[in-house]
Amino acid sequence: MLRTAEMPKADGPKAEGLGWGAIVRLGLVQTALGAVVVLTTSTLNRIMVVEFALPAFLPGLLVALHYGVQFLRPHLGHGSDTGARRTPWIVGGMAMLASGGVLAAVSTVLMADAFAWGLALGMAAFAMIGLGVGAAGTSLLALLAKRVAPERRAAAATTVWMMMIAGFALTALGTSAFLDPFSPSRLVAVSSAVSLLAFVLATVAVWGVEGPARMQAADANASAGPRRFADALAEIWRENAARRFTIFVFVSMLAYSAQDLILEPFAGVVFGFTPGQSTGLAGVQHGGVFAGMLLVAVLASGKRRFGSLRSWTVGGCLASGAALIALALGGLAGTAFPLRAVVFALGVANGAFAVAAIASMMELAGRGQSGREGIRMGLWGAAQAIAFGLGGLAGATASDIARAVFADDALAYGSVFFAEALLFLLSAVLAATLDRSAAKRPAALPRFAAGLERG
Repeated sequence: MLRTAEMPKADGPKAEGLGWGAIVRLGLVQTALGAVVVLTTSTLNRIMVVEFALPAFLPGLLVALHYGVQFLRPHLGHGSDTGARRTPWIVGGMAMLASGGVLAAVSTVLMADAFAWGLALGMAAFAMIGLGVGAAGTSLLALLAKRVAPERRAAAATTVWMMMIAGFALTALGTSAFLDPFSPSRLVAVSSAVSLLAFVLATVAVWGVEGPARMQAADANASAGPRRFADALAEIWRENAARRFTIFVFVSMLAYSAQDLILEPFAGVVFGFTPGQSTGLAGVQHGGVFAGMLLVAVLASGKRRFGSLRSWTVGGCLASGAALIALALGGLAGTAFPLRAVVFALGVANGAFAVAAIASMMELAGRGQSGREGIRMGLWGAAQAIAFGLGGLAGATASDIARAVFADDALAYGSVFFAEALLFLLSAVLAATLDRSAAKRPAALPRFAAGLERG
């Protein structure tokens, strides 16, 4: 496991570890969260551009806003730390997310007739979506970090993340049937139904999992820390392990997300794939991600684990980098290159690294000072969200610049894949050094803390 010698040992009374039934119930919260997110960031994206003929930058701007407001995750996590229970934060976050999902659909329809009003409502709606995801997701992960036994964390991380992906898939399949024939009123009705069902599912799933309120209040009082957000964040940032892990999360998720928007265009431009074939290639990659997650869940869980979370994280980053280098060279090799096999391997490596990193988040948050799980998860969640928001944009922009510089499309895309591979190799180095016991030294609080405190 990742060693966290510099982080204070957990203290205070501990509630009994969560069983698999409770873990699956919390996974249903992730399913509900994924259902609303995929509807607002994917389905509404297509409807704005295709049905309403709005410029493509508009949904991109709104999705970027949804990621941007998750900068507040540390603040939200601190709020759940200072309260006696995390359940209200999860339910409240889901309520905001569901409300944002309804308003996002209404704003999309409104843009067709009153663009300015629709855009204003859309920005408010996507800000609510980001805040809802931040509040519910951060508090959920903090609860898992605090209450899941160490030997179950890899499997628990896999379970909740795969259930979130299931929410993506089920919502996409279900809404595709109900949205046809398309009409604005049908869009609002379907979005409202999905959002309401997601809120009800999450509320029922989380109810009672956390345990009696008295137990949580006693735990919160026993592990009370700084009440002011800036003081709490400064305390966490001085922990060398937490600070290093924040940097690792940002770099690795930047590499992970930078490939998202260019893999299908690469397959079309360089290998001549049709739209249907390139979409199928994305399915091959997602299948690999599932396989990689399951691999870590099976081999890195239980009392007889094969490899530590650190070794799986490092190995996943190295394998992801190797697969991207293979893609860079494969474009130059021509159509005989086994593109699907390499993309599947990339998915396996991505899945293994991602779920090991998520389980490592739970490990680090759970081993630190009790009552700080929320702010730690919030800090790492903010790094992840910002990296995702920047990564897709950076990858797409880099591919445009490379194609303008290089006459050969294969060389242009290959240069971008190679740069992403370097980011994964840097991530592997960062992951490999996470457990080094550097001397304690106060680190300067990042400038954004003061802004968050004022906000």
